[in-house]
Amino acid sequence: METITMTIDGMSCGGCVASVTRVLRNLPGIADVAVSLSPPQARVTYDPATAPRKAIEAAIEKAGYGVGK
Repeated sequence: METITMTIDGMSCGGCVASVTRVLRNLPGIADVAVSLSPPQARVTYDPATAPRKAIEAAIEKAGYGVGK
């Protein structure tokens, strides 16, 4: 398992936090998710063999949010 912290662009409320959390938890290979509004970021513990970082970023972007680099 690996843990990454990503900046999430475009979140403005608790509903956004819930949406990003739900999207990430539904991905296979995700062990733990913690999303916060201030600062706007997601800490994700995942299995890189099952859920590569690019798949995590793509899921966030598909939900309508950006991933800061």
